[in-house]
Amino acid sequence: MLPNVLQPRTSDHVPVLAEEVRARLAVRPGETVVDATFGAGGHSRLLAEDLEGRGKLIAIDRDPTVRSYFDRFKGGAGVQARLLRGEFSLVLGQLAANDVQADAILLDLGVSSMQLDRPERGFSYAADAPLDMRMDASSELTARDLVNDAEERELALLFRRYGEERYARPIARAIVRRRAERPFERTSDLAETIKHAIPTPARFGEGHPAKRVFQALRIAVNDELGALEAALPAAVRMLRPGGRLAVISFHSLEDRIVKQFIRTEARGCTCPPDFPICVCGNEPLLRDLTRKPVRPSAREVQQNPRSASAKLRVAVKT
Repeated sequence: MLPNVLQPRTSDHVPVLAEEVRARLAVRPGETVVDATFGAGGHSRLLAEDLEGRGKLIAIDRDPTVRSYFDRFKGGAGVQARLLRGEFSLVLGQLAANDVQADAILLDLGVSSMQLDRPERGFSYAADAPLDMRMDASSELTARDLVNDAEERELALLFRRYGEERYARPIARAIVRRRAERPFERTSDLAETIKHAIPTPARFGEGHPAKRVFQALRIAVNDELGALEAALPAAVRMLRPGGRLAVISFHSLEDRIVKQFIRTEARGCTCPPDFPICVCGNEPLLRDLTRKPVRPSAREVQQNPRSASAKLRVAVKT
């Protein structure tokens, strides 16, 4: 039976790197906290505890189904809390434009367990479901649209860029050949086509054969990398001096964007390296608190295998 989408469950989401996030954001009573990817509220519950009844928590999420989770969270949070629905880069940008300031901001990227574990959302290759993958059901573009309408070259580029899939070209060719007979409608049809498009030895490599292609489609459908690139500077604009930004990523594409952004803003000066003195006058905007990303412990990975690829980076506004 499908889970009841109207009723939140405590098992829907296990917050990744929860204690590491809590320690590095170091939320204090009276501060303003922004959880820009609220999900089922796991991280928000811990951060709200550190406010000790004094402060404010702003939750952001583009998925309309989080409302029931937020209502339950708000009832026991003990602090002023509000939910803003929308894609986080847009909401953060609007908050920054309205001079809303924050002391701690968290971005927990990727797809949440509450989305993966609900087959009707179409995120998972492990269950048969409509090809959807939209984090916001009101968005127009679906995975079905991409798979059935994109040209072979476009699909191959998408799988290689967003999924780092080494067999992107044969998979794209197999998809185009299969959809000429009948369009793709279900996740199981796509997963099966992918499996038969790659060499037999590769089917028994790391993870499911369709893992990277499904990741690529999800990223493209939700414009996840574009949203991240726009969200980071908006988040920094919101931070007060001394404010902390924490970002949890789950694949190298996201982590690369976060790492490069923090390093650029921590460097400040943009003068060519052969200049004897700085003439640009740019001051460092951030201080990197995690030169190397924080990874989950072996114990956490054992208890929650989905945390295995997580990387946490934290910076403070100077």
